[in-house]
Amino acid sequence: MNYLQYYPVDVVNGEGTRCTLFVSGCTHYCKGCYNQKSWSFDAGILFDSEMEQQIINDLNDSRIKRQGLTLSGGDPLHPRNIEVLLPLVKRVKSECKGKDIWVWTGYKLAELDEYQRQMLPYIDVLIDGKFIQEQSDPSLIWRGSANQIIHYLK
Repeated sequence: MNYLQYYPVDVVNGEGTRCTLFVSGCTHYCKGCYNQKSWSFDAGILFDSEMEQQIINDLNDSRIKRQGLTLSGGDPLHPRNIEVLLPLVKRVKSECKGKDIWVWTGYKLAELDEYQRQMLPYIDVLIDGKFIQEQSDPSLIWRGSANQIIHYLK
């Protein structure tokens, strides 16, 4: 899996101060997508064990209290990304006590297959649904368009 950007300190993509990882790869191709370069699975940098450890270290860094990890993209729940992200979210939950995990996906919660659903026990907040430009509303918190739903899973 590749990623486009990693923000060790982010106050925009979820509640509180967070670490945010923008993964590569999305097949929804939403009209008006703000991050079209994330559609390619080959875009960005290879996510490796060093980057995974950096995220764990940042989440546990007591100098800057972070509430949790945000996964966005691209689409973190695309099947090609789960092989890498599932071990990451498991580590966050086991090694970063009290940290939450937020995930943005173009898939609808009800449409997730069994493979994708492996991620759900580790996700606290899931924002689902494709971005629909005709329903775009900049006043929506944590959503780009009105069809997207914030699911508080925990």
